[in-house]
Amino acid sequence: MPRRTAFVLLVALMLSCVSFAKKKHKQELPDLVLNAQTVMVVIRPDAGEPVTNPIANRTAQENVENALSKWGRFRLVMNPQVADLIVAVRKGHSGGPTIGNSPADNRPVIFQPSDGDVRIGGQAHPPGLSRPELGPQERTPQIGTEIGPSEDTLEIYRGGDEYPLDAPAIWRYMAKNSLDAPTVAAVTQFRKAVDESEKQRQQRK
Repeated sequence: MPRRTAFVLLVALMLSCVSFAKKKHKQELPDLVLNAQTVMVVIRPDAGEPVTNPIANRTAQENVENALSKWGRFRLVMNPQVADLIVAVRKGHSGGPTIGNSPADNRPVIFQPSDGDVRIGGQAHPPGLSRPELGPQERTPQIGTEIGPSEDTLEIYRGGDEYPLDAPAIWRYMAKNSLDAPTVAAVTQFRKAVDESEKQRQQRK
């Protein structure tokens, strides 16, 4: 191999190593997530309930609320305008008939934190999360067939904005049964992303 060719290959290898190192140490979550203090957990407005389990999304919402409460990093709130972050959940299903705008999702939220205090909040689908023209137009229960992922989905959005769910998600995790208790793997992965981002932020400082 000519000496010049070997030198070019060596330089290319060094540059790729530097690029990999920069990518490895890039902060995954922005400071607005790391500085957040309040969160609100909601069901995605377009999420349908499987006919075989009409409270699937509501159960997933409660599982995520309980997992976040045990974590203790954020304070749960029931108003999207005062929430620093909006956590949107959708239970995956394998297809088949679904119930849109399930009555189970529209009952008042009753959340009981680990300290025993009971807090009564609003609906699981509070208004103002998405533009009306982009969400379901019919608010009565509807039987249909939702085309969606079979994996559970947890998404993080910026709170305090008008129609926060219309903006791109800051962070997303999808995996089968990742919203199921007792592990609630989606919250576990979010905690890992927060911890790793905190480390990267400290290294930058």
